[in-house]
Amino acid sequence: MNVLGDCTDKFDILLDKLIKTKLMIGLVDSQNYAVNDRAIVQRLARAIMLSNGEFSLLLACCNSVDKQEQVVSVLKEFSTVDVKEVVISPKAKTLYSNVVSALGSTQPDALVIRGLESVEAVNQLIISTNLMRDELAKRLKFPLLLFVNEEILRKLVWLAPDLKDWAASTFRFETCLQRELLNC
Repeated sequence: MNVLGDCTDKFDILLDKLIKTKLMIGLVDSQNYAVNDRAIVQRLARAIMLSNGEFSLLLACCNSVDKQEQVVSVLKEFSTVDVKEVVISPKAKTLYSNVVSALGSTQPDALVIRGLESVEAVNQLIISTNLMRDELAKRLKFPLLLFVNEEILRKLVWLAPDLKDWAASTFRFETCLQRELLNC
């Protein structure tokens, strides 16, 4: 009986150490992801700055709307230029007309577009944006940063490959849930 009690105590001690180790690893991973996200935002800010009054298309892939908001907030802090944000209406039919109407006569240093994942006719919007890409480049003399989720990114590849090719790279942000799934 005493041997069983000793084994149970040793098991509890080992389990407690394992839990503490797992919590510490999770804390370190969380800090690493925060550093990684910050580095990605810094790269985005640098890409915006380097556009220097020229049109460029930047894609930021993030599946969480809350995370998108956080990234935009940090981007505005890191960026040395005026970053304007537009959230597209779910009823939007074209990106071009929404951007033009939101800007009016102003020309910010960079424009962030969010909300594509909630657009009801997103396929039509993507196709029309692909057809109007030359007009976007003529009209916009600054970088256009589109926040997309994985589904919208796939649709860009299939429905608007020419537009997708305009983006030099896709900046990817993972959510906590994605990180949890990757660590399984």
